[in-house]
Amino acid sequence: MTEQAIQQLADEMEIRNLVAHLAHLADMAKDLDEYLECFTEDAVWEFPGDGEGLAHSQNMGRDAIKADRFERRNDRFQGPGTNTRHVNTTLSVRVLSDETAEAESYWLFVTDTTGQPQVRSMGHYFDRFRRTDDGWKFASRQITTG
Repeated sequence: MTEQAIQQLADEMEIRNLVAHLAHLADMAKDLDEYLECFTEDAVWEFPGDGEGLAHSQNMGRDAIKADRFERRNDRFQGPGTNTRHVNTTLSVRVLSDETAEAESYWLFVTDTTGQPQVRSMGHYFDRFRRTDDGWKFASRQITTG
């Protein structure tokens, strides 16, 4: 195996772990500092709305993402103590260059995880990543439902 092939596999693994780590942090992290460190400073996070009360939102930069996450936690939609889980599946990662990559995956949002778990919603993530001095980070996340 060539050094380039080994590096591509290492990059893909780091990105896969980053996607999973973000889901864990969304559900379990006591504060949002580590969650926000998963994003570049200028990251874009876009959600189309879900037809069940969550409106469309486009957050540009860590501060906007942080405000949106706090709102979701304050209204007890997600986060520690809400008994919800983000489940990622069917993840496909493409390293495009030494600096950029993208991934697509399906997601399930599960509620009542300590009682009768229910899939509340599901959809698709389209993620873009940028390599930084601290490793790969989310540069954008576009979410679709359904």
